[in-house]
Amino acid sequence: MDPALGPALTAIHRDPGRDWPVDELARLTSLSRSAFAARFAESVGEPPGAYVQRRRLDHAARLLRSTGEPVGRIAARVGYASEAAFSRAFSRAYGSSPRAWRGAAGSGSMDR
Repeated sequence: MDPALGPALTAIHRDPGRDWPVDELARLTSLSRSAFAARFAESVGEPPGAYVQRRRLDHAARLLRSTGEPVGRIAARVGYASEAAFSRAFSRAYGSSPRAWRGAAGSGSMDR
């Protein structure tokens, strides 16, 4: 892993629900916005925005599996402005709605 990206990756993992504009992540690494975005994509294998979204959804999946917290509250915790937007993104990533995925997780038949 590229050590220059460490501060940005640490920040994303520490607070996946925060809005992480590329210019803010770039400042954490002392790189320009364009240099950061290119270096991040090359090192991590996806653009910063896609990585943040995946981290948010993975965190949401863990919360759905390990808590009884309402889906709307989980959506807000992982950075989505609305439950509907969260549900659409989660469904694209996991192949089912958060509620259906939670039910499948509880029965032991998760796809992801």
